[in-house]
Amino acid sequence: MFDALSERLQATLDGVRQRGTLTEADIDSAMREVRLALLEADVNLKVVRQFVATVKERALGAEIIGSLNPGQQVIAIVHEELVGLLGGESAELAFSGKPPTVILLAGLQGSGKTTAAAKLAHLLQEEHGSSVALAACDIYRPAAVEQLVTMGERAGATVYERGTDVDAVTIARWALEEATKAGKDVLIDDTAGRLSIDEALMEDLTNVRAAVSPDNILLVVDAMTGQDAVNVAENFGAAVPLDGVVMTKLDGDARGGAALSIASITGKPVMFASAGEKMTDFDLFHPDRMAQRLLGMGDVLSLIETASKQVDEDDAREMERKMRKGDLTFDDFLKQIKMMRKMGSLSSLMGMIPGVGKQLKNVNIEDKQVDRLEAIILSMTPQERRDPKIINGSRKRRIAAGSGTTIQEVGKLINQFEQMRKVMKQMSRGKGPDMASLMSQMGRR
Repeated sequence: MFDALSERLQATLDGVRQRGTLTEADIDSAMREVRLALLEADVNLKVVRQFVATVKERALGAEIIGSLNPGQQVIAIVHEELVGLLGGESAELAFSGKPPTVILLAGLQGSGKTTAAAKLAHLLQEEHGSSVALAACDIYRPAAVEQLVTMGERAGATVYERGTDVDAVTIARWALEEATKAGKDVLIDDTAGRLSIDEALMEDLTNVRAAVSPDNILLVVDAMTGQDAVNVAENFGAAVPLDGVVMTKLDGDARGGAALSIASITGKPVMFASAGEKMTDFDLFHPDRMAQRLLGMGDVLSLIETASKQVDEDDAREMERKMRKGDLTFDDFLKQIKMMRKMGSLSSLMGMIPGVGKQLKNVNIEDKQVDRLEAIILSMTPQERRDPKIINGSRKRRIAAGSGTTIQEVGKLINQFEQMRKVMKQMSRGKGPDMASLMSQMGRR
């Protein structure tokens, strides 16, 4: 979603990054480009004006700090202001001292509210070890109850539902009683949405809120709706006191202005972000990390967190030992592929590494290409995976037929694998390869 904005910001700021001196005209020129980039990303006009004015004022009044040159300091100022624009520090849920903690989700129909409820339940169970229940309080949307039951099962959460013939307030009260008796740590109420804001929707919401006194009220907003998302947040905020926002569909192709505007306009933090179809594609929203990625600084902390969840520590140590010695086999390579698949798409992982995303912006690394590599390796015998040197012409023909690829593709993978082993040995001696050329070769068929 933020690719276009990120590229535009990085291109603009690259012009001032390496300069030893900056004039007011240089800063004015850069700020004009930043302003256009934000407006093209559909960021609220009022927010853009305030952001640019603040950055310019700070840049003109700043003194050189430490080893930063003026150009680098402008980047630092833009980063700090972007963090503030996105909400400052990460915001977390308020947990009740007397369980269950009640979380009320509100939002328009189609915002991804029901899915977000299940994903939040999964996150709380995985990250906090909480026992979570979901309450099906959306009695208006066709199949809403069935969807929550299905999603709840996927998330491993208990779902309290009484169909669509009982009113939402009664269901909310009953679910709270059941969650309390069952000793649940958290109860998430999935409330009704509408195609647009109306009095009936707000009345339902205020009545459910009065019935269960939630500890957190979160507004689920579809990032694809652009500036309308800000209007939705303001209208819901006028009806109930919001504690934060859940931004969904951040993996879409919209311009992303809503995510950059909503915290500043409403004063409510984006607490969680959803960017995919999997249960795991949901996490705390970190303004500082998002700002770093927008400016091409990477997001190493998120990469480390993602890896730590999916990679066994002993396996990682053994893999590191083999890489240092250049003793990797195709079986090890297959393990690496599977670990990376658990962590997410290759493009998203590369985007977290400082500088790499920019190097690889013209390199086409698709998951389908990785599928082909995996198919080739799986078509090898155990002996061939351990010792690729035994793979002669007839073996290549058999592997190609078994994997649905060509003999040339099999040969190319074997050659690239041998090259990768040599590179690993070089890296262990402090001789790093050019990342763009290495990944470009592995990404091409």
